[in-house]
Amino acid sequence: MRYGGAIAALFMLLGADTVQAFDLSGNLSLQTRWYPQSPAFPGQRSGTGGIVLEPTIYGELAPQTSFTFTPLYRYDSADSQRTHADLREAFLLTYGDWGENSWELRLGLDRVFWGVAEIHNLVDIVNQLDLVEHPRNRPKLGQPMVHLTIFGNWGIAESFLLPYHRKRTFPGRTGRHRPARLIDENALYEDAAEENHVDFAFRYSHSTGPFDIGLTAFAGTSREPLFIDHVPGSSSVRNTLFIPYYEQIQQLGIEAQLTTEPWLYKMEAIHRGGARNLLGQEEDYSAFIFGLERAHYGLFDSPTDLTVLTEWLYDDRGARATSVWENDLYIAGFLALNDVQGTELVAGILGDLHHDYRALNLELKRRLSGSWSMRLEAMVNLSSDPQDITYDGRRDGFVGMEFTLSF
Repeated sequence: MRYGGAIAALFMLLGADTVQAFDLSGNLSLQTRWYPQSPAFPGQRSGTGGIVLEPTIYGELAPQTSFTFTPLYRYDSADSQRTHADLREAFLLTYGDWGENSWELRLGLDRVFWGVAEIHNLVDIVNQLDLVEHPRNRPKLGQPMVHLTIFGNWGIAESFLLPYHRKRTFPGRTGRHRPARLIDENALYEDAAEENHVDFAFRYSHSTGPFDIGLTAFAGTSREPLFIDHVPGSSSVRNTLFIPYYEQIQQLGIEAQLTTEPWLYKMEAIHRGGARNLLGQEEDYSAFIFGLERAHYGLFDSPTDLTVLTEWLYDDRGARATSVWENDLYIAGFLALNDVQGTELVAGILGDLHHDYRALNLELKRRLSGSWSMRLEAMVNLSSDPQDITYDGRRDGFVGMEFTLSF
């Protein structure tokens, strides 16, 4: 990575003797997946295995200054694209007071989360997705940024300067969840500065009583690529590869959550300009998510808690939408046994209201000891629609097992 050397050099210049406190933590995971469907493309396997190491190094340099360093390495037995390394976090943090307010400055690579919905977050646009990690859980690549936060009784204001764009990762030729046409690693950009275009983002958030609200703005290179089959201005079509094309966009967003007893109401909405639709035409559009959640505590006079939720996702471009979240409904239940092992079970069904696509998601998490935990996951495709642009990637259901050592 072009910025990795600069971050490493920065930490070397700090010198080990300047660190006042030091902490090492993280996870080491052993993972395996089984795909019951027959492979759709040559070279794909029915089973995969791998190892994931994600340590976090934290050090205090001064009473109000610290650094965090979180690399990730994954080895996968089936897909060379899934075997990769990344810097998830590598930033300096300093903070202080400013009159009656406080401030915080982060410089380096970091991960930022925006949104209140469960299945997808429309407003979450700062970080790039790492789709070789998981097709749906939205793991993020580290994003270079200057992140300034000012907060007080009036709320929290966050400003972001984003000097480098990271390309989205995709499964390789032998990976599952891949499209019929492979993704070209040589992405194209609308702006001449390409990945070096400087982006800007802003977020204001505030909580008052049962109501939480966030207002966001972004201007710069889209994190979602448009897939094209030829270089703009050229008539040469690449029949075997899709080329990711990153546009310049402007996005305004709002997220809101109302907490009552016993209901929780959620909403996310965006308006985006500068993006092209599935027909290749520039089209401003709006999209939203509405969610409703209810918790049942002490189910049947037991320690068990049950939370049920439903979310509706809609894109007003309809059939012209480039997003998979065109018109979808998600219904899920979360069961927490509240036992010593922290056992949790999640069951959800996702349905596309425009295409004949239905998928069942199951997840079981449980601690095995003080340091070890396990996670069992299943994605079962109940139906798939060949007319859906995501058909090839969505057809692969799987059962996965993960054992994690936390240190």
